[in-house]
Amino acid sequence: MHLGGMEGFKQCIRQLRSLLRRQGRNRDDADDLIQEAFLRLHVYCQNEEVQKRSAFLSRTVLNLSIDLHRKEHRELYADESIDNLVLVDLRPSPEQELAAAQRLAKVSTVLDELGPRTREIFYMHRVEGYSCAYIAAHFEISVSAVEKHIARAVLSIMDAMERL
Repeated sequence: MHLGGMEGFKQCIRQLRSLLRRQGRNRDDADDLIQEAFLRLHVYCQNEEVQKRSAFLSRTVLNLSIDLHRKEHRELYADESIDNLVLVDLRPSPEQELAAAQRLAKVSTVLDELGPRTREIFYMHRVEGYSCAYIAAHFEISVSAVEKHIARAVLSIMDAMERL
């Protein structure tokens, strides 16, 4: 990337643009970053001598691209120290786990107290996801009868939960 003359300038811009495109920048962003890099080179050259202008420009556009990426994704970064962040434990408390286990045991007991056909129909519908029509065909009963078995099981479970 040599900057001698207009053709060298155009070649430099093409190479910088290509470098930024490989970094995921669109053409407009790349052109803005390249313009900013040339401006910084100009300002820097007022007080310092730059031996390899192409290297200066390459490093500058990459740094500017990184800065832009950080600015675009600032919401992903926390301003606080990790030591100050509050981590929330989403697991249920021991009391909640015990209550859930008690509810599950109660539901299991209620289902065991139902007739075997009602229990099986309830499991097929609510646990295994079979349709009422499929269950009716399986047991050779009407869809209405299947719905009544399911309703009986649900009402028994709801009644038991209210007493818990």
